[in-house]
Amino acid sequence: MSLRQAPDADPPADSHQVSTTAAGGSGPADASGVAAGTKGTHGPASPDPSDAVETSGDEGSESAAGATRHRRGRPRRLSLLGEIPVLLALAVVLALVVKAFVVQAYFIPSGSMERTLLIGDRVFVNKLVYRTRSVHRGEIVVFNGETTGFQQAESVVPPPGNALARVARGLQGLVGLGAPGEKDFIKRVVAVGGDTVACCDNAGRTTVNGVALDEPYIYEPAPLTPGPAGRIFGPVTVPKGYLWVMGDHRSASSDSRANGVIPERVVIGRAFVRVWPVSRFGNLPVPGTFSKVHSPARASPAAGAPPRLTTPDDGQSPAGAALLAVPVVLAAGRRLP
Repeated sequence: MSLRQAPDADPPADSHQVSTTAAGGSGPADASGVAAGTKGTHGPASPDPSDAVETSGDEGSESAAGATRHRRGRPRRLSLLGEIPVLLALAVVLALVVKAFVVQAYFIPSGSMERTLLIGDRVFVNKLVYRTRSVHRGEIVVFNGETTGFQQAESVVPPPGNALARVARGLQGLVGLGAPGEKDFIKRVVAVGGDTVACCDNAGRTTVNGVALDEPYIYEPAPLTPGPAGRIFGPVTVPKGYLWVMGDHRSASSDSRANGVIPERVVIGRAFVRVWPVSRFGNLPVPGTFSKVHSPARASPAAGAPPRLTTPDDGQSPAGAALLAVPVVLAAGRRLP
């Protein structure tokens, strides 16, 4: 007896095909098809709620992410704005520390040091060098004349005319600009404690411990007459711990010839480099003529022996000058009488 396989449900492939076709609104008119067709008869198929929910969730998550990014970005910008005053305050503190203890810019308003330093020049002054050694002959120094004979400034800075100008002058003082009435002077050291200085020899030159100085840097030498305005003075023996200072523009400098010696303790520092204008940038070395001068207690070198140089490198070479010259202060400078 042959067995006939009873018909069963459509195969999965056909069922899948019918379902797909029915969803499109056409196909065989079986139960599935009728049900599908019924849906199609009343109108287009409704969108799947799950799809709508999923889409709404995507949009919501994107909106939430955008809001989070917005909230995160705003405090970061605000924090950066809040850091700017702190950075400015740190920069001011650093500039004050450097100005007070390391190096400071000074503005030259008078012609007493011409032609080495002209009116309008700016120089850097090393404030550390004399903490480790004494002042040497030939160096250009800045000193405070408050307790010395240097009471009369060689240039007068007019006082501020109003409250705003006074505030501006005070701020200038904080960053190294000169305030009116200050007793800071800049001169060249010609003789140190124990030296005997005089002028002049037969050639009209200044002598230190009997050694004549060849000074080609002098501009408009004073006339060969005695007195504060003249070239003739001395001999004067400089006391220990004191300095004899003179300007390179001898006929326009009020210096030790008129005001006497200054104590070494009032020296602020050594002017070692001219930084402004750029066309005149250069270091301020000790003239070689001072290497011939020795202390009176030292025996003179044997005849024909070369003199021993007494001007060690104290970081005043161009390389040292570049190291000390930090952005802080090219535009700032204290006025010097």
